[in-house]
Amino acid sequence: MIICDMHTHSDNSFDAKNSVDEMCRAAIDRGLCALAITDHCEAPFIRFGADCEFGCFDEQIPKSFADASEAREKYSGKLKVIRGMELGEPCHDPAATQHALGYADFDFVLASVHNLKNMQDFYYMNYSGVDIDKLLRKYFTELCETAEFPHFDSLSHLTYPLRYIVAGTGKMPDLTRYMDLTDEIFKILIKNKKALEINVSGLFRELKSTLPDETLVRRFRELGGEYITIGTDAHCADMVGKGIEQGIEVAKSAGFSKYCIYENHKPIEIKI
Repeated sequence: MIICDMHTHSDNSFDAKNSVDEMCRAAIDRGLCALAITDHCEAPFIRFGADCEFGCFDEQIPKSFADASEAREKYSGKLKVIRGMELGEPCHDPAATQHALGYADFDFVLASVHNLKNMQDFYYMNYSGVDIDKLLRKYFTELCETAEFPHFDSLSHLTYPLRYIVAGTGKMPDLTRYMDLTDEIFKILIKNKKALEINVSGLFRELKSTLPDETLVRRFRELGGEYITIGTDAHCADMVGKGIEQGIEVAKSAGFSKYCIYENHKPIEIKI
């Protein structure tokens, strides 16, 4: 089985702790073939500069790219290092998003939504008294808009809020209620030849499943989905590659015979 991890964070992300070099050495030790460094860039927060609670993206993202470029040379022949970025909320502030895309000539861009407009990250929310149905409908509606954004390669952790909703309430929402919206997201991705990420981080949380789960990945395939990426969302070296095998099995069970890594925004097929 060829193992590639297309979603990791180095210490150039505010919430991660290991250097790019340490992440790469962990990947080599575990027999990975490719590793994407996709440090956080929450586009709407760029305007706060050094006063941003997430750090100064004008410093962090160019450094992430430089560190990944250095590792790419250092580990050539041992590990394919993919220079990427996780671009958060790309539709909230178009000018900031264009600024972020100009930081470097990335190989790979993940698009994600961690918070709705004028709301805090789902991670920080208190879900007692929250109308979960209304919240999720707003979230998937925003993902429809995000899926239409042209400058990304893979849509990250489709069911991101479930990490924290399930942990906070002990209940799993019925996602069939949002099938109209998830189908629309998939159709947009397919039309625009974008990938859907299978994010395996949920396997190690209360959720105990990938984001999205096999049912939704299968639906993406049924509608004509062609490209998927698989990532750990690792924020430390210990998690690099962990669960990728399970993610590959989800892809296989859902009807995929390959997954993708990216170079220069071009998909490279990895047979399952």
